[in-house]
Amino acid sequence: MLLLKKIYGLTDMKKKFKVIAKDVINHEIVALKKLRSSIGNSFDQTVKTILNCKNGKIIISGVGKSGIIGKKWAATLSSIGIASFFLDAANASHGDMGQITSNDIVILISHSGESNELKNIINFTSRNKNIKLVGITAKKDSFLYKNSDLKILIPIVKEAGPGNIVPTSSTTAQLALGDAMAIACMKYKNFNNLDFKKFHPSGSLSIKLKTVNDLMLKGNKIPFVSENTLMKKALKIITKKGLGVLIIKNNKNLTTGILTDGDLKRLSEKTGNFHSLKIIKVMKKNPVSIDK
Repeated sequence: MLLLKKIYGLTDMKKKFKVIAKDVINHEIVALKKLRSSIGNSFDQTVKTILNCKNGKIIISGVGKSGIIGKKWAATLSSIGIASFFLDAANASHGDMGQITSNDIVILISHSGESNELKNIINFTSRNKNIKLVGITAKKDSFLYKNSDLKILIPIVKEAGPGNIVPTSSTTAQLALGDAMAIACMKYKNFNNLDFKKFHPSGSLSIKLKTVNDLMLKGNKIPFVSENTLMKKALKIITKKGLGVLIIKNNKNLTTGILTDGDLKRLSEKTGNFHSLKIIKVMKKNPVSIDK
């Protein structure tokens, strides 16, 4: 009986975990809906400012969980070809402020807008008119909001979990805002798969984005032969190249035909005096091709 109670107790706990998970997700869905409703002109202005940043870079900073979100912002923008870097707010006051230079755009993310570590960055940017400061915060009366050139007000939301104290719903909203900003820039730039591939040369994503140009043989590796090549010589070339295929070109250096190892075997069985034939007589004309 004691064993059964333990089992039932464990089962009930598992059910509670599912309820907790769904409750957390529901809180974050509410936060995202509020964020969606709050998107306005300041979002448009910020995207345009990022896109017009030709001679500078995007510097993003934040403290705590907002700082982690800031790293994601920087990584996502960099992945679509917008030079973006994360600046550690604590280290900024100990020399790293030198990473910020004229024509840069500084984006600071802070739920309260009052993080002490960010105040030195705010003061530094306010002294340089060629640096734009974008403030992302939930508090309109905050130091960050009041001192920003561009201000994006994130709605105040209820955090998931007991006490409304753990950054959950608010950081989900910050993350989504960064993604929205990156995709807006991406669409404006007509940034496509091939552009994306340039910044992702490794990993499974790169494999998915491989082009014919990445895979094709080039130069002397290709088994090219002339249309007037005799089959006797063609056999030697196909054996030497080891690809089981010959690419036939005319005197204008244009591809006019193709012949495979299988074709050669069938021809040798059916055709007399096989070795003295010119390849133009037996090749498959107008082979299918694709752009590199």
